[in-house]
Amino acid sequence: MSQTHIKTEWIEITAEDGKTFKAYQALPHKGKGPGILLIQEIFGVNGHIRGVAEQYAMDGYSVIAPDVFWREAPGVELGYDGDDWKAAVAHKQALDYPTVISDLRAATRALRASPVCDGPIASVGYCMGGVLSYLCALDAGVDAAVCYYAGGITEYLDRAEALTVPAQFHFGAEDDHIPLAHVEQTREAFAANPEVEVHLYDGAEHGFNCWSRASYHQQAAALAHGRTLIFLAGRKA
Repeated sequence: MSQTHIKTEWIEITAEDGKTFKAYQALPHKGKGPGILLIQEIFGVNGHIRGVAEQYAMDGYSVIAPDVFWREAPGVELGYDGDDWKAAVAHKQALDYPTVISDLRAATRALRASPVCDGPIASVGYCMGGVLSYLCALDAGVDAAVCYYAGGITEYLDRAEALTVPAQFHFGAEDDHIPLAHVEQTREAFAANPEVEVHLYDGAEHGFNCWSRASYHQQAAALAHGRTLIFLAGRKA
């Protein structure tokens, strides 16, 4: 138990095909709370993602961050530049998204069945994880989804009408990976859905929430985190 009274550990989850994989778990001081399925960027469940899990645990949530790359590179942790960047892109390109969603569905079920979860479960994802969070809202049984700078989201907007749970999107206006046209396409796709929010942050680049990257934007990160907490607090079991 740390001085923040957050309990952290790696737990094991059984996939739908019977194999097992690990997830980083962070629990609030009372040991239980509403659930968050935290979905990594392309850099693995690295120090920053573990820090984000702990941040949400301090907000009162029971968080698990599954190792998305476990089938090909279990436990991989990468930085944001040079060879690490190239390796991260290669890992992402090797992913089979239906299999990943199957694993995330198993993680959602495990969290829901655990005594550490006493409320609804929201997926919260960043970059690649932002797209996966949206897909979890469609196919993995979460009760809500939060998607930060979800690059490639437009490839899946043809399923927008199938979304039946609340969702929230966060984009940076200076993101060189996600054109503003894609942000507008996202707005348009959900324009008739009152349970979907799309937020755009002036001056923010890709990865603006990551305090370990040069693109970190404190104001946008704080505002987005606040909006995420308000959004999550509105969810009921």
